[in-house]
Amino acid sequence: MKFLQSLIQIWKIPDLRKRVLFTLGLLVIYRLGGLIPIPGIDSVALRSFFSQSSNDLFNMYNMFVGGAFAHAAIFAQGIMPYISASIIMQLMGTIFPAVAKLQKEGQEGRNKLTQWTRYLTVAIAAVQAFGVSVFLLSITTHDGGSIVVEMFKTGAGRAGFTALTVLTLTTGTMFVMYLGEQITARGIGNGTSLIIFIGIVSRIPHSLWNEIQLFISGEHDVVRIVMIVAMIFAVIAFIVLVDQGIRRIPLQNPRRMVGRKLMGGAASFLPLKVNTAGVIPVIFASSLMFIPATIATYLPNVNVIQDMARVLSPGHWAYALAFSFLIIFFAYFYTAIQYNPTDIADNLKKSGGFVPGIRPGKKTAEYIDYVLTRITLPGAIFLAIISVGPYYFKESLGTSFYLGGTSVLICVGVALETLRQLEAHLMTRHYEGFLDKGRIRGRRGY
Repeated sequence: MKFLQSLIQIWKIPDLRKRVLFTLGLLVIYRLGGLIPIPGIDSVALRSFFSQSSNDLFNMYNMFVGGAFAHAAIFAQGIMPYISASIIMQLMGTIFPAVAKLQKEGQEGRNKLTQWTRYLTVAIAAVQAFGVSVFLLSITTHDGGSIVVEMFKTGAGRAGFTALTVLTLTTGTMFVMYLGEQITARGIGNGTSLIIFIGIVSRIPHSLWNEIQLFISGEHDVVRIVMIVAMIFAVIAFIVLVDQGIRRIPLQNPRRMVGRKLMGGAASFLPLKVNTAGVIPVIFASSLMFIPATIATYLPNVNVIQDMARVLSPGHWAYALAFSFLIIFFAYFYTAIQYNPTDIADNLKKSGGFVPGIRPGKKTAEYIDYVLTRITLPGAIFLAIISVGPYYFKESLGTSFYLGGTSVLICVGVALETLRQLEAHLMTRHYEGFLDKGRIRGRRGY
């Protein structure tokens, strides 16, 4: 009842209601774009081919874009090229001093980096779109036909189809990026994450319907359905438990005279989340794991490339190992970007606060780095397990849908972050939040 009352309060606040409706409107536009196929595609042959496809890497990518890839839609690439460009720009900040300097120049520097990220997104989207066009032209249906209409199969028509596909998909990617930026600026925030979230959630009704059909046909019994539901709830509960876990570093504030009163001296704490980076490492690692499959679409007749793509696909031990390594790397990398122990120690020293038993300044920075390094490791391992493990659960129970821990993690993380932002809007307008006790912790634990 408390949760429902808070949802009702959202619609009573004009500004918040406009933000929610604006966000929902843009998400509807995104979903509609995922159903419009690019020109020159035989939709019936396309559905027939992909309905019988068992490529798990394709299924994972298709999940991130809400089924748009299976429709060869204008939004088939989704927001993934923008995420890849963001990864590259953040990595460049650790290599090139000029980029690192822009990252520290405040809003002006961030605006410049955003502009460079957009240009890089165009380049990545165009390269990937060319690969998609080659892939679509190479597809042969089970009856020996093609999913590309006859006029685009040979000669100038083939070149025209490639150019049209590159232009359409690149434009679609830039429009999706624009939708994400508008949701962040004028909606409820988290635009990029919400676009991925709505793409994943949109597949749930179809997956549920498939399970119902399997149950009706007798292929799945009650015990198996109960096990599937129990496992889903267990994964969600585990994600929420770790995501909300924090390590509190005790702080002591100094006493000072304000007029005739002695103020301060109260104890507080510095919250450090176990999963500091949230879902970002999983999204970054997933983007990089799509690269081998993308390269394979360019070179369908090169056996070495095809073997590499097959090895680095879900279910193979090399994929699990590489994916886990990338998740752990990006967990540490993104945590290092989010938290600078030296800056935190300097701010504490300037305000007069200190960690009991630790000397202010360099020693405090070393202690914070010590704690942060050690709590990041279990958080990173948790992300790796929850991202790789459910694939084997799918294989053992034979579910009709791809139950990726990655998708569940992203959905739960984005849902918690969105609830936290809505709760912040309610609290600033003197309304109660969603919970009877406490608040939903954000990325920094506040």
